[in-house]
Amino acid sequence: MYARKFNKIVYHIRNLQKNRKLSSFYTNFTPLKLEKCSNLLLKLDKFVNLNTTNPNNTSHKRLFSTTEFDSNTFEKVCEETLHKLADYFEDLIANDPKLAKGDVSYGAGVLTIELENLGTYVINRQSPNRQIWLSSPISGPKRYDYITVENSWVYKHDGQKLQDLLEKEFEDILGRKVFIPIL
Repeated sequence: MYARKFNKIVYHIRNLQKNRKLSSFYTNFTPLKLEKCSNLLLKLDKFVNLNTTNPNNTSHKRLFSTTEFDSNTFEKVCEETLHKLADYFEDLIANDPKLAKGDVSYGAGVLTIELENLGTYVINRQSPNRQIWLSSPISGPKRYDYITVENSWVYKHDGQKLQDLLEKEFEDILGRKVFIPIL
């Protein structure tokens, strides 16, 4: 209930800011200054619960970029993740006969895993969005946000971790249990 009211307030404030004038609906009232509306919005934000529930009835918070996870931290965590994945897949391809003709390349924030007849995985850094993007020949494209509390990359639409998805897909490819240590 509060979230719906909050969203209406946000909508009206954004319209006021966008138009820089009050609509005819507001002419019967004392005009509000935009600064006061913005301050009201900031105050309301502290009291509104942004928790939502997905169809599986598991709660999750809306994902936002925060100041605590700045671009330097993102670059460091992302680089570590991609290096670990590159090392892991190089070892996996070198030691598994089913992937003997596969190839791994990593550079400039892009990890490419070519699996001859099985397709190509591309995992790359998206610095402006602070995300890792995955293109999988099995599950298609996905965008992962880093959740500091969980210390993992999570696809916000279904809550699945990058590590879990890669493990499941490579278990299906190889026909055996796979553990991918990302962090």
